[in-house]
Amino acid sequence: MGILFTRLFSSLFGNREARILVLGLDNAGKTTILYRLQMGEVVSTIPTIGFNVETVQYNNVKFQVWDLGGQTSIRPYWRCYFPNTQAVIYVVDSSDTDRLVTAKDEFHAILEEEELKSAVVLVFANKQDLPGALDDAAITEALELHKIKNRQWAIFKTSAIKGEGLFEGLDWLSNTLKSGGG
Repeated sequence: MGILFTRLFSSLFGNREARILVLGLDNAGKTTILYRLQMGEVVSTIPTIGFNVETVQYNNVKFQVWDLGGQTSIRPYWRCYFPNTQAVIYVVDSSDTDRLVTAKDEFHAILEEEELKSAVVLVFANKQDLPGALDDAAITEALELHKIKNRQWAIFKTSAIKGEGLFEGLDWLSNTLKSGGG
């Protein structure tokens, strides 16, 4: 279990440690993404109360992915996990247009956190497989990504269920971290 994930990150990160937070509103697909990456398959999930963490060590590489619950009552506790974070993967449910303003507000609050000021940001416009899902350009506009001037960021269309776009996003993230971002 996790061999693919381990091999991928050992080859991408070399001898580097990386701490990555996976954040987003509840039901955005954070846990599904984590387990899709870890096991290469979709696993039935329930709402995350607290967090899931996966640590993979292989050839002197230690890679930690922290998946934090996204319910309103849990979000204030996200900041407890901010120290020493090199990257944030922000997951957005592209089909949940009613909550895009909330997703944007939470996202920009994260960007303003002092302990995350140097973190690289990867946005997954998730659930592209659902009818009515907004594309990456529409999510870019809704999240006001153009306002991000002081850090490296990228957005990728993804479907955690189908496994689409995830590794492309992680390729960008690993190359950015290897080149000194984060």
